[in-house]
Amino acid sequence: MFALLKKPVRSKSRPLETVKRTLHVGNRAMPLTIRENRRATRITLRIEPGGRALNLTVPAGLRKGEIDDFLDRHQGWLLTKLAKFSTDNPIRPGGHIPFRGTPHRIEHTGTLRGLTEAVVIDGKPVLRVSGLEDHMGRRLSAFLKKEARRDIEALVARHAAAIRHPVASITMKDTRSRWGSCSWDGNLSFSWRIVMAPPLVIDYLAAHEVAHLKEMNHGPKFWALCRELCPRMEEARKWLRQHGSQLHAIDFE
Repeated sequence: MFALLKKPVRSKSRPLETVKRTLHVGNRAMPLTIRENRRATRITLRIEPGGRALNLTVPAGLRKGEIDDFLDRHQGWLLTKLAKFSTDNPIRPGGHIPFRGTPHRIEHTGTLRGLTEAVVIDGKPVLRVSGLEDHMGRRLSAFLKKEARRDIEALVARHAAAIRHPVASITMKDTRSRWGSCSWDGNLSFSWRIVMAPPLVIDYLAAHEVAHLKEMNHGPKFWALCRELCPRMEEARKWLRQHGSQLHAIDFE
């Protein structure tokens, strides 16, 4: 995120605008969404998790030239931040993606029928994918979603039993802004991409959302309960901070 102070031009009668553009950053063509906000007093630039797109919030009525100048001045900043996201799509035969924290080579079986499965071939972990090669991303994401649900449901059941609190439902999503959420009525939601992380991190995410069943906040009592459920909490949080965006960057579409 990068922000620069700007004086807003207020016009309550004019509807706010949302503009979608493509911004070229080095050799990348990045989708850019520009949103006006009457409360904004500065330009705020954010990179979406995974480095797939950019979001720019600007004061209402700010001239296009000022927006362009801001983007030009921060090309270097964007290049530095986006450098950690690979432009090479690993969803292809011979590519590698992590599964429960271990890199797996993707192997296309060449058959139209069959299950996507994780196997060990010659001592190396492999994800075998059948069907048309063009459908590889869809089949892999479906497999990961199924495995994520299996892991999360077992972990949530264990942690919920530990705090003696019921869970209403568990939903798997592909969210970009958060890894999980907990509603007031006990519905838990998780990003299925977490199954690519090490088991410790998956366990932490389950413990984090279950802890919210009792503490709907991030106060000291919540963190104490979260640490009780997952003693290696800090290690898992550090891993997510360092590597989480890389999981979001994998394009299965």
